[in-house]
Amino acid sequence: MNPSPAHADLIATYRRAEAEAAHKFGLIKVVASKGPKAIQAAVETAAKAAKRRDSYAKKLLALGVKLKD
Repeated sequence: MNPSPAHADLIATYRRAEAEAAHKFGLIKVVASKGPKAIQAAVETAAKAAKRRDSYAKKLLALGVKLKD
């Protein structure tokens, strides 16, 4: 079964948000040598990206779309 265009757009947005969150969490390790302020900024940015990802996942779940992990 093919998802509707609206579902497909939301799924694509979710996947981009998922990739962005993974990238931001990876940046935490990169900035570890830069000091506590850089680490804190990276952690906050990663948390925001994860929140966006979770928001899209919740919208998809409300539409009945289940994504494989």
